[in-house]
Amino acid sequence: MTERAAAPTTLCCGPYAIERKRIAAFAAALGDPHPAYTDPAAARALGHPDIIAPPTYLATLAADAEDQLLNLRPNFTATEGTVHRAQALRHARPAHAGDTLHATVRLTAATTLASRPLLTLDCEFRDADGAWVATTTSSLLCPATTPRPARRPRDTTGSEHP
Repeated sequence: MTERAAAPTTLCCGPYAIERKRIAAFAAALGDPHPAYTDPAAARALGHPDIIAPPTYLATLAADAEDQLLNLRPNFTATEGTVHRAQALRHARPAHAGDTLHATVRLTAATTLASRPLLTLDCEFRDADGAWVATTTSSLLCPATTPRPARRPRDTTGSEHP
């Protein structure tokens, strides 16, 4: 009898290089014109070594790390159909252009809601020196692992009989 390995609940991901052009594109997509997102001089005037990423930028990297962890879980079918219910971010400092971040994503809770897996994941980001930069917490409502029963077809004749 062979034992099946337990699905992982923690995964180290990265490195994620934080680049000026990606920060600028993300800020533009948000419609946020803050100069610290695109102008190194403006960021330095605020005490940063280079431009900074908007606070929600790390949520995009967390989503990548979360997908990597979930794809290793045998009972997880696909990210398609997953509903992102909530996101919380806690920052020690902004991510700067030039940072190289490593992420550790953890499945911290798994329950069900309406017969669908409800997962909570924490994704901790650390810089190249190991200093904590930020942690994101995501709540995901995943697709049902078993298909729903087939629905009765609609009566297109207008009859009220089943």
